[in-house]
Amino acid sequence: MTRPGSRSGTTMNDVAAAAGVSQATVSLVLNDAAGTRFSEETRRKVHATAHELGYRTNAHAKVLRDGVAGMIGFVGDFVATAPFAGKIIEGAQARAWEAGLLLLTVNTGGDKALEAASLETMLSYKVAGVVYAAMYHRVLDVPDVLAEVPAVVLNSRDRSGRFPSIAPQEEQGGYTATKRLLDAGHRRIAMINIGDVDGELAAAVGRYAGYLRALEEAGLHPDPELHRMGDGHESGGFDNALGLMTGPQPPTAIFCANDRTAWGAYQAVAQLGLSIPHDISLVGFDNQETLAPHLRPGLTTLELPFLEMGRRAVELLLAGADRDGRTEYFECPLVERHSVAAPLKFTNSH
Repeated sequence: MTRPGSRSGTTMNDVAAAAGVSQATVSLVLNDAAGTRFSEETRRKVHATAHELGYRTNAHAKVLRDGVAGMIGFVGDFVATAPFAGKIIEGAQARAWEAGLLLLTVNTGGDKALEAASLETMLSYKVAGVVYAAMYHRVLDVPDVLAEVPAVVLNSRDRSGRFPSIAPQEEQGGYTATKRLLDAGHRRIAMINIGDVDGELAAAVGRYAGYLRALEEAGLHPDPELHRMGDGHESGGFDNALGLMTGPQPPTAIFCANDRTAWGAYQAVAQLGLSIPHDISLVGFDNQETLAPHLRPGLTTLELPFLEMGRRAVELLLAGADRDGRTEYFECPLVERHSVAAPLKFTNSH
């Protein structure tokens, strides 16, 4: 027979006896039953005793009783393996934990078969809801099976318009980045993008739209030669920056649509024997913690508010995640470092 206080086999009756309360009180307190009124002292005593005795609630029994597990599912493509996008999981996990729920996370690596199997498993476990996340902001097809539970699309938008979505304000971010360069005195501003402006990568489309809006607001006619189609990688940033800086009319500033592109641009500038920000100013996008602060000089960039977005996704699930197809947009704040200065001509004329 297992004695009270042992680390295995402890029952609710053991906790009740040690705490000096009834078994019903222990059950109601530990399961946070709605409508019950116990003093804070009683609640603390029950929780402390349960912890001391090593008592664990029966998750299977909770599913049978309530029809839902104490878990939220989180399915992402490359979110868990991206060095910066992991913050989106951190935010979701923190909010779930505050609500007494665990976050069951699966990183599919873009494998649709694994994604389908993961979702089926989560639904079989009776998760309270599912966060369906993508590393890159884009329009995507949400699996039909998610119609069976509360679901939120995170860092992307649902093509069908069935599910609520949470995404960054890409256009406003592109506008803010370009406006920062305009405010520094630059007028010949290039942009190295991360995708096709006619495609479904919302980051490429929106950031370019913000770039154009800022230029037009400043009375500048956008020069098509200054917009380069990158691939979001360091090599694309290097090649495009090299082409821009060796052209007949090089820009005095470049807006790089992500930080990896900016990293490549830094290398191209160095290879040409130029310096940042003396000869060319740069602004990035993403604020990758493993990259942007460690470039020399530190990169001025826009931050993707992944932590806040992850929290909000879980909050929507907890509220029921109404299927209104609405998208909530989060502002991308500017993070100032040292990669922007006035252009040479502007400096010399003042």
